[in-house]
Amino acid sequence: MNTSELLFSYGTLQNTPVQLETFGRVLEGYADQLLDYQLRRVKIEDASVVELSGKTYHPIAVPSVGDCVDGVVFKITQTELFTSDQYEVDAYQRIKGKFQSGQDAWVYVKA
Repeated sequence: MNTSELLFSYGTLQNTPVQLETFGRVLEGYADQLLDYQLRRVKIEDASVVELSGKTYHPIAVPSVGDCVDGVVFKITQTELFTSDQYEVDAYQRIKGKFQSGQDAWVYVKA
């Protein structure tokens, strides 16, 4: 069974080359905001992730009451969710976030 999941991205998972390499397709989504977080930067040490994203530093969401982070919610399969876990480095952890839309979605934040 491959149920659908919602995944919020504020960073490199929005990039078409990253989506094609990670999921084998271009994702469709809608704009939303992650509540009570703000963005910082984290240096990525995984050479394959840097090569794919083209960036050494990636945004990372850290808790910050009253702030919000703009991004996109994508509808993906459960299998694709596990695939995205493989793409994200250890600096991130996947949690259920709170969003402006009221929707429940997964998001990667600072571990």
